[in-house]
Amino acid sequence: MAEQDPDLTKLLGEVADIARPTAADGEVADYIPVLAEADPDAFGIALVDLEGTEHLNGDVDQPFAIQSISKVFSLVLAMQEADAHDGVAEELWSRVGREPSGDPYNSLVQLERERGIPRNPMINPGALVIDDVLLDHCEDPKRSMMQLLETLAREPLTVDQGVLDSEQGSLHRNRAMANLLASFGNLRHEVDDVLDNYVHGCAIAMTTRQLARSIRFLANDGVEPDSGERILSPELAKRVAAIMFTCGTYDAAGEFAFSVGLPCKSGVAGGIIGIVPRRMGVCVWSPPLDSSGNSLAGRTALHELSQRLDLSIV
Repeated sequence: MAEQDPDLTKLLGEVADIARPTAADGEVADYIPVLAEADPDAFGIALVDLEGTEHLNGDVDQPFAIQSISKVFSLVLAMQEADAHDGVAEELWSRVGREPSGDPYNSLVQLERERGIPRNPMINPGALVIDDVLLDHCEDPKRSMMQLLETLAREPLTVDQGVLDSEQGSLHRNRAMANLLASFGNLRHEVDDVLDNYVHGCAIAMTTRQLARSIRFLANDGVEPDSGERILSPELAKRVAAIMFTCGTYDAAGEFAFSVGLPCKSGVAGGIIGIVPRRMGVCVWSPPLDSSGNSLAGRTALHELSQRLDLSIV
């Protein structure tokens, strides 16, 4: 592990001081009851470079449910499985689009209007189709997902049982989307089995440090930096990063591209992951959200980092 840069550590503290107060203008997610119990003052930020140096500030070792951040890793797993059968285009892109949604991540209207083809894999209906693909290939998709994340985090992980139970009791809209997908012939497996995979991924508990570490392979042309293991081909890693950039922060993706300029993916528990190509993985966690479902302090922190370190890719 390389020696830490004290100037970067100091800068991270300054960014945290600017970002933390903005959380007061957000709201903690409450549509999944247990998420409403999150501490609105919790905050963590982690930068992990490709050499393994970790720059940290705040509650970086507090686990939280990764929620929609799991969609990135589900897509990666589906790409691994489909690519092994030369089927990425046929199995994924014939069933899920690659365009920003412009609508909320759980829109039924858009799904109905577009006849069961979700706009992209980073919104709920798109993720449900990806989970359906995983059921085609994985004997135990939940275990395969955990194995992938443990490989990337380089630590054992767990599922937050409280979040899982709460998710399973709050599935009405996701069930409606799954049934709508099935009605258009875009689910091949039982709705309950698809939803079971989906909520399991959302309930996986990780820390800010672990997430920043886990996303680095996308900044490294698909190779996990510590082990040298290839996770995705360079071409597929580039595709995932592109989808994160254009679709990873719901209907605020344009604002993130403008103000942050990095491929990012958010989750309603307050986490946001990001990548700086060929340099580092980033994660910020703060539970209060803006109106689009993205961490308010997280967005502020990423903007400040991007501006101060000239990280934007655009």
